[in-house]
Amino acid sequence: VQLVESGGGLVQPGGSLRLSCAASDFKLDYVAVGWFRQAPGKERERVACISYYHDTQYIDSVKGRFTVSRDNTNNSVYLQMNSLKPEDTGIYYCATDLGRYCQGEFRYWGQGTQVTVSS
Repeated sequence: VQLVESGGGLVQPGGSLRLSCAASDFKLDYVAVGWFRQAPGKERERVACISYYHDTQYIDSVKGRFTVSRDNTNNSVYLQMNSLKPEDTGIYYCATDLGRYCQGEFRYWGQGTQVTVSS
């Protein structure tokens, strides 16, 4: 199981980025996919998740600003991040446990992509 994130970068506060999570060896549309981030000196946290049934979950700090979605044609899951804040800075990872729901331990991880929000 291989996941590859892309789309990170440096953006000013208030800006936007779209992260992509792609898989080459299985179909992402059959599984739940979570987006996690780890900020310097902080524990990793799950910021968003989309289930097989397209149910979505978000932590409170990103609700209304982040949107997780699927693109089955391209076998990808996206995290659209708007109105970015400096506290959104961190390494962002996508992950799955090959199940249908956003629950349990996520066993398979990408390598991460750096997001830096700074003026």
